Amino acid sequence: MIETGPALVRVTYRKSAIGYAHDQKATVAALGLHRIRQTVEHPDTPALRGMVHKVRHLVSVDGVPADSVELAARLAAGGPLGAGAETAPLRRES
Repeated sequence: MIETGPALVRVTYRKSAIGYAHDQKATVAALGLHRIRQTVEHPDTPALRGMVHKVRHLVSVDGVPADSVELAARLAAGGPLGAGAETAPLRRES
């Protein structure tokens, strides 16, 4: 049986961090983003989700703005963020 690792998430730098707090600039750099419209891929982990949440107003995930309602719901629910996430159902908590 072939084991697959965590899904990959594509994070794109959309808005400059100029004028934002130093910790947000450091988070963008830690994501490996250096230029506007640069895209990097990372494994979908809780640490990555936290970093994306911190700078959600500066980045997009798989082409969806990270501060959108849809992606915020996926982050909160722990659902998939990677490619094909739009077809995956969200977990609901009762």
